[in-house]
Amino acid sequence: MKRILLILAATLIQGFLLFSQNEVDALRYSKTSFGGTARYMSMGGAFGALGADFSTLSSNPGGIGLYKKSEITFSPSVYFSKTVSDYQSSTSEEMKGNFNISNVGVVFVSQPEKSSTSVLKYLQFGLGLNRINNFNRRMVIEGENTENSMIDTYVEDANGIDYQDIEDDPDGFYAYDLNLAWWTYLIDTLPGYTNLYYGAIPSDETKMQRKEIHSWGSTNEFSLAFGANMGNRLYLGGALGFPNIRYFEKSKYFETDENNLVNDFSKMSISEELVTKGGGFNMKFGMIFHATDWLRIGGAIHSPTWYNKLSDEWLTRMTTSFDNGDNFSSESPVGYYDYNLETPWKALGGISFIIAKVALISGEYEYIDYSSARLRGVEYGFSSENSAISRIYSATQNIRTGAEYRFGSFALRGGYAMYGSPFHADLNDGQVTYYTGGVGYREKNFFMDLAYVRSVSNEDYYLYYDQKAANKLTSNNFLFTIGFRY
Repeated sequence: MKRILLILAATLIQGFLLFSQNEVDALRYSKTSFGGTARYMSMGGAFGALGADFSTLSSNPGGIGLYKKSEITFSPSVYFSKTVSDYQSSTSEEMKGNFNISNVGVVFVSQPEKSSTSVLKYLQFGLGLNRINNFNRRMVIEGENTENSMIDTYVEDANGIDYQDIEDDPDGFYAYDLNLAWWTYLIDTLPGYTNLYYGAIPSDETKMQRKEIHSWGSTNEFSLAFGANMGNRLYLGGALGFPNIRYFEKSKYFETDENNLVNDFSKMSISEELVTKGGGFNMKFGMIFHATDWLRIGGAIHSPTWYNKLSDEWLTRMTTSFDNGDNFSSESPVGYYDYNLETPWKALGGISFIIAKVALISGEYEYIDYSSARLRGVEYGFSSENSAISRIYSATQNIRTGAEYRFGSFALRGGYAMYGSPFHADLNDGQVTYYTGGVGYREKNFFMDLAYVRSVSNEDYYLYYDQKAANKLTSNNFLFTIGFRY
């Protein structure tokens, strides 16, 4: 598999859209967020020692053991994201909205024996869906560059390769970059040479650069879970998770000679499209122990998710315009590749305090080592990509906290979560901070919850070489859950 090796490529978060599977993809599909019901989200996802919420099937399935009545939940959500990009001293801002279903699920409860001497008090079975990742985002990066050009990357890659090998390769090794650059006259051979090149734009000329990136899709996890209540003290649960990925990205990159400083050149554009789809399988085991009436302790372990067939489909187009009126365009074939991904193991522990039966405080710690993710394929071993994963990423910790105060049938909730950076040695930031809040109303057989979740993070995005845009990413998520007990 061919990969364009960029300087500082290790720092990519979403990165320049490559047409091969790499460490960027491994991180994108290994990272998850807390998602599910409005109550769970409004308390920062800190339910590792609480339970009795459908969202815990994707975090600590021991939480299903606390159900004493069957329950149905449904949680629609409205999601807004904003990206502010700073590139070459220019600032650009872009937003995107999305309506989705954050959760839908049902839990069935049975009582094997009503004897007071029986240790096994209740058995539970649950199935449904939680959204654990949201890929909806728009980004615009724009600024004037007087030092280099995207075309320089093509010149560097082409040097040493005979032009006929590039020219006669519309479907092979150079189909997605050099062949397109050749036929759109972005690169040409130096006089007297067949394997040395120059670009259509001198590096030191001023040109306006702009990149637009639009991504959308999600990871939704369907769960089947079983639980048991042991003496109203120990609660056990296990879940089979079936996450499904749908990721779409379209990007368009422009370089424009707005001030007519470049001889004969007017404008170039590179359009790229990527679609990734596939499903996987994982297992989760958890428990919650009521140490006292006011102290609860929980823990869970997650196996890797084994995505046994992720399918990528990608396409690249290039166009150029010149001052003499000539226009050229070239399009790659549609690329296809199926591959496997094994995400890291995950472990979490939680503790919660119940205060006078009207309030609670909960905390949760989660450990995950992103450097252990692995790409695999039948025809290709991904050895260089897996080496990059081990070198670039590291172990990190996620912390979630939440609180709730009840007065009658109503409740006020708040939370905070910090997801640590997955990057080794501060190669990039990548840390995400969440601020959450919400309200709830509960009767004996019916409840409604509202939640608001805001996330804030800073991530660098590299167009090519060391051309870095500093991005501030924020999102605002509004959720509503309606539930029935019977």
